[in-house]
Formats: sequence, C-alpha cells, structure tokens
Amino acid sequence: NKNRSGGTKYLGYATSPDGFEWTRHPDNPVFDERWTEDMHVVRHKGTYYMVAEGRNDIAHLLTSKDRVHWQEQGKLDIRYTNGKALTPGPYGTPVLWIEEGTWYLFYERGDLGIWVATSKDRKVWTNVRDEPVIVLGPDHYDSRFIAANQIVKYKGRYYLYYHAHAKGAYAAQPWTTCVAVSTDLIHWKKYPQNPIVRTNDSSGILVDDGKQYRLYTMHPDVRVYFPRTTSTTKGI
Repeated sequence: NKNRSGGTKYLGYATSPDGFEWTRHPDNPVFDERWTEDMHVVRHKGTYYMVAEGRNDIAHLLTSKDRVHWQEQGKLDIRYTNGKALTPGPYGTPVLWIEEGTWYLFYERGDLGIWVATSKDRKVWTNVRDEPVIVLGPDHYDSRFIAANQIVKYKGRYYLYYHAHAKGAYAAQPWTTCVAVSTDLIHWKKYPQNPIVRTNDSSGILVDDGKQYRLYTMHPDVRVYFPRTTSTTKGI
C-alpha cells in the first residue's frame, strides 16, 4: 500500500530476486482509482484476482493479467444464507481460496470474527453460515480483534494464518501472527501455542521459496522468518 494526499491508501508494487532486496515499481502506485489495502491475490486460469479492503472497510475485487495493471470490478456482494444482503457495516480484510470450482471468501466484520462465504461466479457470495467460523478468544492473545491473512493447504489440511489483538490498553498490546487448522475450511482449531510471532508483527504471509517456507510479516515494517531448524529471523 502507498499513501498519498488525504490519507487514502493506494496499491504499490515491488519485485525482488531473493525476497530480501526489493525494488519499487517506477510507476507506483500501480492502482489509485480506489482505496486499496489488506489485499490478497490468487491466480486462476491466467488471470490474477485481488480482493482488497476499500474505504470504510468494504471489500472489493480487482483483476489483472500482469500483476501491474489492475481493473476494478466493484465491491463484493456478500449475502446471508437466506440470500439477503449483509446488514450495513464493514466487511474487510478478505482472503480467497479456490477448490473444485468453488471460491471461498474469508472476511471479517469489525475484526470481531472471521466469516466465510462461497461463490461460483465471483458476483454473489453467500455465507456458509451466518456466524463466524473463527471467533475471538477464549485465550487472551486474540480476545479483542482477529482477521485472516492467508490459507495454505499442506498434507490434506488447511492452515489459516491470521493476525490478532488482545484486550487491554490498545497502544500497549501488540498485534500478533497466529494460525488455525481445518480439514473442511469451516471448522477450525487454533494452534495451542499461538501466537507464532509475538512481537508487533502481523498480517503473516507464508511463501514457499522452493526449499522451505518463509513467513513474511508486516506492520510497521516487513520482516521474514525461517523455520527454527534452518535459520533465525531476519529483518528487511
């Protein structure tokens, strides 16, 4: 993301040969037609689909062929299980997963839980159920806010990486990176040793570099973590 006048968040783009040294695109921001933050991108049949949080935490969809030039497709139309539109209010920090022709959308409402909706056409998304699939607590580390970052499938199980905030003085409590596991994308069990990153590093994204997984975290800077058996943490 990149801020310009007025505090609006626009989309920036950077590339790297090794995941450590990054070069910002000379034409940044690459998309400035609409507030765009907390994005998640998947590639499907040659097209990149980005879901992102817009102004007032309303999620929207963008598409691209080259990851640089993006076309706005409008805000996401999310419905309750009975087909009625969501009540007014935020629905942001969206995350996508695609499996067997079904698109899964994970989103939060005020960071007070993680919901999931599905779609076949990406035009209308219908809740799988009208309550969160991941709720706050009961432990302290995620008792105030939670929001999804990414889903990874590994050995037949789904791992959802999310960021969390504990109750207490807001400035004194750090955002943390946590993980939950599922076999069906609906029923989730939180890792008992959460948070997996306890410092003020959140929005964790797992990346397979061909040899191992790296965990990148954001806010207030970008850092990368390696498995403890192979390396220590390294900041970028």
